[in-house]
Amino acid sequence: MMTEDNKVWLNDLRNKIDGIDQNIQKLITERAEIANEVAMSKRKAESGGFYYRPEREAQVLRAVKKRNQGPLSDQALVRLFKEIMSACLAQQKPLNIAFLGPEGTFSEMATYQFFGHSVKAMPESTIDHVFAEVEAGVADFGVVPIENSTEGAVNNTLDMFINSPLKICGEIDLPIHHHLMSKQENLKHVNVIFSHQQSLAQCRSWLRTNAPDIDTVAVSSNAEAARKASFNEHAAAIAGESTAGMYGLNILFKEIEDQADNATRFLVIGKQLLAQSGEDKSSLMVTGKDEPGVLFHILKPLNDCGVSMKRIESRPSKRGKWDYVFFIDVEGHVDDKNLSQAITKMQRFTSNLKVLGSYPKST
Repeated sequence: MMTEDNKVWLNDLRNKIDGIDQNIQKLITERAEIANEVAMSKRKAESGGFYYRPEREAQVLRAVKKRNQGPLSDQALVRLFKEIMSACLAQQKPLNIAFLGPEGTFSEMATYQFFGHSVKAMPESTIDHVFAEVEAGVADFGVVPIENSTEGAVNNTLDMFINSPLKICGEIDLPIHHHLMSKQENLKHVNVIFSHQQSLAQCRSWLRTNAPDIDTVAVSSNAEAARKASFNEHAAAIAGESTAGMYGLNILFKEIEDQADNATRFLVIGKQLLAQSGEDKSSLMVTGKDEPGVLFHILKPLNDCGVSMKRIESRPSKRGKWDYVFFIDVEGHVDDKNLSQAITKMQRFTSNLKVLGSYPKST
């Protein structure tokens, strides 16, 4: 039983919290007013996307992490400040963000993780449609998957960059956990499992061991898989946890992905080429000349100029048989001296070199 002294002590603590809450609210209000003044000074911008500067936001969030001395984690504080900035920005005009839908997909989760919840999220049926909405100005930015740590590149996204004028404005690294869900209470009466092809691949070993006799069917998204399972008593779906509640399904098995550290990297696409943030990555698309050792000559300047290459992928150029383009991710911003020099040297051995974007590293 709580003593009178304990009650007084607890009441004092609550009063302190109330006072701190008032100060926090006052400061948030002041921040919102200043943010509103900044936005009003940019009224000549064509769309809300120009009010938003991903490189500036990245700098703010890095400062939050640097100041943090606990007890809250860096991740918790970054999430709090992300939502504050999202709400402040939305005073003028909420950003329209196209993502690979429908609702309940990991792409939607990545969208809110990057932009906060004070945006208008617009689900699109295909990656092509996400690009089209941003190119047309209907959406300020788009969010699309680019690679998975288990299954590699998302080729459709890479292919879109070949002809699209859009730039990469950010990246999101999202841990991916897959759950098996169904109207059933167990797998005894399940005869088909729906999921996105990538998710089926990421759970290949689990399915082979635990559901070897159940058919698997690839669908357009994990959310679509959950929707289908909700209408079929003998079906199950592999999807994210939130979709179970959304479609009234029981989670039969949790975290069935084959790799515990399974993650997907998403890109934010827009029309802006960003300024330096201080900790950046750049993505290049390169078409090599048809001559011996061309890939060696393209990559050598990166080494010579001290630029670290993080990733390389090749895709058919669609312009001729056996003609390929290379997608290269490197450390740094294209305005950095060493990367700028490397690009100049690389161009001697390319028929086309396109900067897809320089953007802040994921926070």
